Amino acid sequence: MNREQHFSDAGIYRIAPDKALVQTVDFFTPIVDDPYIFGQIAAANALSDVYAMGGKPLTALNIICFPVSCHPLEIMESILRGGYDKVNEAEAVVVGGHSVEDPEPKYGLAVTGLVDPGKLITGSGARPGEYLILTKPLGTGIIATALKGEMLKENEAVEAIIGMTALNAGASAAMAEAGASACTDVTGFSFLGHLHEMLLSSGVGAEIEYAKVPLYPAVKDMVAMGMIPAGAYRNLEYIQSNLEWQGPEDQREDALIILADPQTSGGLLISIAEEKLELLQNAFGRQNQSWHIVGRITEAPAGEILLK
Repeated sequence: MNREQHFSDAGIYRIAPDKALVQTVDFFTPIVDDPYIFGQIAAANALSDVYAMGGKPLTALNIICFPVSCHPLEIMESILRGGYDKVNEAEAVVVGGHSVEDPEPKYGLAVTGLVDPGKLITGSGARPGEYLILTKPLGTGIIATALKGEMLKENEAVEAIIGMTALNAGASAAMAEAGASACTDVTGFSFLGHLHEMLLSSGVGAEIEYAKVPLYPAVKDMVAMGMIPAGAYRNLEYIQSNLEWQGPEDQREDALIILADPQTSGGLLISIAEEKLELLQNAFGRQNQSWHIVGRITEAPAGEILLK
């Protein structure tokens, strides 16, 4: 028996007819050397799941693992301060948390937000003919791998670092105002993986124009140098059978790797009806939010992705 598959960015718990909790948790190891910036990136990443569902963050709990025996506590303080400042920017409150001693630092948040169930945006509402909008460039996994491999310096990855610290608050408000049909944020499962989940939940396919997908500077160069995270290969292996490539054959391998790159604090991937596109464009303008049309929803079998 076939069953519909549904994927959600966060858990939803209704507490009143017009009010529901949005709850999510995420944490990971450092991807930059600066502990304060790492704290900001990890916090923005955790908050993103609430924004992807059209919610407003309310409270956050710190989750931190730290090797207190071999690193000064000032580093942990900087990580937590970065997270606190980002939560404060989101107009939410850090209400506590938990720490454990661990040989490898890790940091993130458990976040609770609010959403009106009648205005909830999930990944299951995309319909054929709708446009697919991406609000941040891709390539953070590749950039992070290059930083760790010392093939890039942090001052050469400024645009990607700024992108990872940026909240998805403005994009979330704009899509809610315009009446988006579906949304997911693009994180560790990659652009292709999260798109695939949206398509499965909605029972539709998609066409993506690779040339229109925004990338951070140096991403293509780093791929050519082999700076590819292991997660990209795992993501691609999972999604490979649902892909059809119609672009130049000499671009295929690098394009698929980039589209399968696991993202940290990526943008929102939004599906919206054609007649609402101008409303979304205007709302993005008021939020000073960048955006890119990268494809359309099709009537192809659920989960199938055509890459041009």
